[in-house]
Amino acid sequence: MAVTMRRQPLYDQLVDILSEKIEYEYRPGDLMPSERELSERYGLSRTTVRLALQELEQLGLVVRQHGRGTFVADRSAQTTNLMQSYSFTEQMREMGRVPHTTILEFSEILADANLADHLGVREGDKLFKLKRLRSADGTPMMVERTYLPMRKFLTLKRPLLENMPLYEIIEGVYHEKIKVAEEEFFASIARVADAHLLDINEGAPVLDLVRTTYNASNEIVEYTLSVARADQFKYKVYHRRGE
Repeated sequence: MAVTMRRQPLYDQLVDILSEKIEYEYRPGDLMPSERELSERYGLSRTTVRLALQELEQLGLVVRQHGRGTFVADRSAQTTNLMQSYSFTEQMREMGRVPHTTILEFSEILADANLADHLGVREGDKLFKLKRLRSADGTPMMVERTYLPMRKFLTLKRPLLENMPLYEIIEGVYHEKIKVAEEEFFASIARVADAHLLDINEGAPVLDLVRTTYNASNEIVEYTLSVARADQFKYKVYHRRGE
């Protein structure tokens, strides 16, 4: 069955076809057809097939093993449930993975109108900006841009951030008891800078996350914008029918 010509690139069409098969027909660990078999089956060049398989690997749907072939990935084992109580470090440790945080930026900025609105401060108030790359077992997972009202964390320095998780600092050092964190999720595509940090292709699927954290007095103590690799995170919702 040859792939029909559409405006969508041929390898993208094949990615869609194989993604559907992975979702509904194949099981984790199944050996995928070879490049030659896929080329003959869909009437495509080996180069086009190779590009499609590379895209599926980038999306985390398959694992390519040199000399053995391409296998359907076990996504349940490699993804993180974003509905759990949020702490990247704790989540990774509970999964048996080794977390690592790289601080890319720690600076003082003035709140513009947008940040002032989201943090409940006045425009021009001083903020700390913290940009971090979160990894697990050496795999880049998420880029986070966090904003903190400086008046609540006046003595905060980079060495402390390099040695303690942020939430431990907020609660243990500055005694800001976290009451609740609201988080929103949006499907998006990776922009150039984030794609480079996350080791994915520009335009690859990602999740944009917006988190607002409140203390016991309902004051905002953290506002974070994150970009997470879509192949490394999942969003699970539980529905319970009333008695």
